[in-house]
Amino acid sequence: MKFFVDTADVAAIAELNALGMVDGVTTNPSLIMKSGRDIKEVTKEICEMIYGPVSAETVALDADGMIAEGRELAKIADNITIKVPLTWDGLKACKVLTDEGRMVNVTLCFSANQALLAAKAGATFISPFVGRLDDLNIDGMDLIAEIRQIYDNYGFGTEILVASIRSANHMKEAALIGADVATAPPAVIKSMANHVMTDKGLDAFLKDWAKTGQKIL
Repeated sequence: MKFFVDTADVAAIAELNALGMVDGVTTNPSLIMKSGRDIKEVTKEICEMIYGPVSAETVALDADGMIAEGRELAKIADNITIKVPLTWDGLKACKVLTDEGRMVNVTLCFSANQALLAAKAGATFISPFVGRLDDLNIDGMDLIAEIRQIYDNYGFGTEILVASIRSANHMKEAALIGADVATAPPAVIKSMANHVMTDKGLDAFLKDWAKTGQKIL
């Protein structure tokens, strides 16, 4: 499973990228606002750092506006993925932009039917939001399993990009189901290394080592 980092924080991306933990980056208007930087400037910096896809989101609500904004964002770098919402106009924009050879990430997906439409429109990525479904007491991972089955049934090339990830457990479940990509905040990715038994074991080893009075360096 590929790891995308869901942030516009360049320093956080660089830290994870140095460990080989970054296959791509996703941004959205909220993350751009949080960064406090110009969208084109920060996106360009991220694209120069990361070889993989970098999602930059349109904000127009009509298809023509999304297409125009998408073409403008695509000028930033060759690895830009244009992000459009899963609306009827978003699907229209997806079809036009993918026909032009551009990568498109269709976002804000909350049903298997929506994911099926996005695949038919030629989306490069579909972004189902599992955390927001969990907030409604709906198991977001059930949606990932449904999309995986539908895409496999018909050989769709659209990659399942699990979004709105809130925990390390979400990452594990996405991988078990067979999602192609998971995009998560840096803190969630780093938390995957944590385990109480690892901490306890390390503490015991260090206490025993101190008793030997030895040094390695």
